[in-house]
Amino acid sequence: MSMGKASKYVALIAVLVVMAMMVTACGGSTASTSTGTSKTATVKVAVGAPLTAGAVALGKGMERGAKLAIADVNASAAAKKAGITFEVFSGDDQGDPKTGVNVANQFASDSKVIGVMGHLNSGVSIPASKVYNQANLVMISPASTNPALTQQGLKNVFRVCTIDSVQGPSAADSASKDLSKKVAFVVDDSTPYGVGLADEFAKQFEKDGGKVAGREKTGDKDTDFKALVTKIGAAGPDIVYYGGIYNSGALLSKQLKEGGVKVPLMGGDGLYDGEYIKLAGTAAEGDFATSVGLPLDLLPKGQDFTAEFKKAYPGEEIAAYDAYSYDAATVIMNAAVEVAGKLGADKVSTTAGKKAVIDAVAKTDFEGITGKISFDSKGDTTNKAITLYTVTSGKWGPFKK
Repeated sequence: MSMGKASKYVALIAVLVVMAMMVTACGGSTASTSTGTSKTATVKVAVGAPLTAGAVALGKGMERGAKLAIADVNASAAAKKAGITFEVFSGDDQGDPKTGVNVANQFASDSKVIGVMGHLNSGVSIPASKVYNQANLVMISPASTNPALTQQGLKNVFRVCTIDSVQGPSAADSASKDLSKKVAFVVDDSTPYGVGLADEFAKQFEKDGGKVAGREKTGDKDTDFKALVTKIGAAGPDIVYYGGIYNSGALLSKQLKEGGVKVPLMGGDGLYDGEYIKLAGTAAEGDFATSVGLPLDLLPKGQDFTAEFKKAYPGEEIAAYDAYSYDAATVIMNAAVEVAGKLGADKVSTTAGKKAVIDAVAKTDFEGITGKISFDSKGDTTNKAITLYTVTSGKWGPFKK
C-alpha cells in the first residue's frame, strides 16, 4: 500500500468514527445515569390474576392497582433519570392452578418482563412461583396468604399481605372474644387458601375455649349447599366459618339463611368484596370477614390513593387488593429503577439485571399505601395488621364493639 493510499485510508476511518459519534449523540437513545450513559428501555410488570373466571372482582382490582402504580412511577423523576419506562402485561389465570402455570410460562418467555405482581389465589401462586424462580423473575403477591408460598426457600418470592397463620387465629379471637361465639361449624373450599385459613381458625377457636361442632369440605366452584346446610343446622352452631372466596361463600351464606340457619357466616379476606354482598343479598347482613391491613382511611396515604383511584376509575369501588397491588407493583418498579441506575436501563431485563431486581426487592423498606413495606428473610411482609369487617346496611365496614 502506498503512503498516499494509506493517508486516504486513515482519513476515511477518522470520518467514519466522527459520524458514528454524531449518530450516537443525536439518536436520542441514551439517558444519563449516575454511572454514565445507557440506552433507555421499556420493560414489563406482569400481573397474574383471575380476570374472566374465579374471583374476577378481586383480580380486576389487582390490575387496576398495578396500572395506577405504573402511571405514577413512569411520571417520577427517578424513572426518567434512569431512562426506564414500565408497561403492564396482564395474564388471566382464572384462579386455576394449571391455567396459572401456563400464564407464568407466558410471562417467563417474554424477555421484557422483569417482575410479576401476582397471583391472587395461593393455589395458583405456589406452582407459578417455581416457574418464576427458574426464570429469575421476582414475584410479589398482594393476596396469597397460605404460609407454604414462602416456605419453599425461593429467594424470588415475596408478599405484601400477611399470612393465614396470622389471619385465621385473629378471626377466631374475634369470634370468641369480641362476638362471644361458643360453637362454630368450619367449612373450607379445598384450596390451599381455604384449607389454611379454616385450619388456623379451628385450632385457635378451640384454644379460646370454643367448640368446633363440625368440619366439612366443599369445592371452590360449588353452588349448591343444601345438603351441607342441613348438616350445619343439625350441629347447632352460633357461627359458621368459611375458608374460601366470595363467589361460593356468598351462596353458602344465602342458602344457610334460606334453610333456617340464622347465624352469621365469617371468613377471611377472600369474602371482603362488594360482590359478596351482591351475591348473598340480604343474607349478607351481619356476616363477617377479616382482611389484611388497616382500613384505607386510617392510613397516612390512604386518602390520597382513594382520590387518585376515583379520578382514574370513576364509578368503581376499591376492592380488597387494589392498594396492596399498587404497593406490590411499586416495590418491583422501585427495585428496577435502582438497578437501572447502577447497571443501565438496558441491562434490567438481562439475567444479571433480573437477579439484581430480586436482591433490591429483598432490601425494600418504605412507607406504602398500605403501611410499612418490608420483608423478613422468607419474603413475608413484616406488617401483620388484621381488621375485622362486618356487613351493615348492605355495606362492608370495620366492626365496632
